[in-house]
Amino acid sequence: MAVTVSATPNPMAMKFTVGHPVGEARTFATGSDTDDPVAAGLLAIGGVASVFMTADFVTITKQPSGDWEEIVPAASSVLAQTYP
Repeated sequence: MAVTVSATPNPMAMKFTVGHPVGEARTFATGSDTDDPVAAGLLAIGGVASVFMTADFVTITKQPSGDWEEIVPAASSVLAQTYP
């Protein structure tokens, strides 16, 4: 399944549905160490502030200076490689 990107009520956050279980609810923030390779890959994208993973989706919150036009394709690529 391709990654589906949806807007959320929060303009600073986007939902990325991957169609595969991503595990228990977890939140990761930029500047914090993580041993989760998916979260680390997403947090390495410029402008990402935090990552929330649960069920079959990931919600990314951007920093105020972040640009969705740069974040969405990069995050979709990371997720598509992990959850083909």
